[in-house]
Amino acid sequence: MFKGSIPALITPFKNEKIDFSSYEKIIEWSISEGSHGFVPCGTTGESPTLSHEEHKKIVEECINTVNKRVPVIAGTGSNNTTEAIEYTQHAEKMGADGALVVTPYYNKPTQKGLYQHFKKIADSTSLPIIIYNIPGRSIVDMSIDTMHELSEIKNIAGVKDATNDLFRPLLTQTRINKDFCYLSGEDGTALAYLSQGGVGCISVTANVAPRFCADLHNAWIAHDIKKSQEINLKLAKLHDALFIESSPGPVKYAAELLNLCSSETRMPLVEIQDSTKKIVKDCLIELNLL
Repeated sequence: MFKGSIPALITPFKNEKIDFSSYEKIIEWSISEGSHGFVPCGTTGESPTLSHEEHKKIVEECINTVNKRVPVIAGTGSNNTTEAIEYTQHAEKMGADGALVVTPYYNKPTQKGLYQHFKKIADSTSLPIIIYNIPGRSIVDMSIDTMHELSEIKNIAGVKDATNDLFRPLLTQTRINKDFCYLSGEDGTALAYLSQGGVGCISVTANVAPRFCADLHNAWIAHDIKKSQEINLKLAKLHDALFIESSPGPVKYAAELLNLCSSETRMPLVEIQDSTKKIVKDCLIELNLL
């Protein structure tokens, strides 16, 4: 269904407004570099700072620009179930191929609450739903038992796993019998996740190194393990650099260096420190991206 290197797209801003011209440029460049799909309006897209109108417009622009060349998994999650349903139904209407729905942040729902939240969203749409489990940001962790229960719903189709727990995909596979899409949400462990049954990565790094990220996954699919390991090693410093400060600050600075867009973020995120800028720039130079 979904596989390979899938950039979690940054949202370019210019003078506090969305820079749609740069957004289209980033998508076109990323497709030409071999990316296998896109996620607009995820965490990397600064979704918490987008208005409802902006969120919907960004999803529409991504779908229209991509024009079915690769899948678009729209970020439609919210800690408000009704709002998540609205975003998901809008994404379906616009022609998205799937919806990425994050576990509700701040509310801290129980496992029962998580189940009911995702069930209600899934029941409202025919889109495949990818569960986005990221305890580090949402402060709730969906258990394997709950994911197993949800997998029995027809259009609960997979997981973006940002737990950094490489044993979890194996344990989850022992419980889920249907064809379930296992996507990593951590660039640094993406290759290891593939070896544990994963099929791809929703990636921050792929915003600025799409060819490297796509080639890693293509090599894995072709059973060229050595090549995928070599690329993984080359990317290690960049993966680390892009999370020295809160994402997407560092990756947006990298995008600015590559003349893709401005490094502007929305508050409460602010400009990254000069020391971080140097590390990010050095990584791009080392990879011959600059």
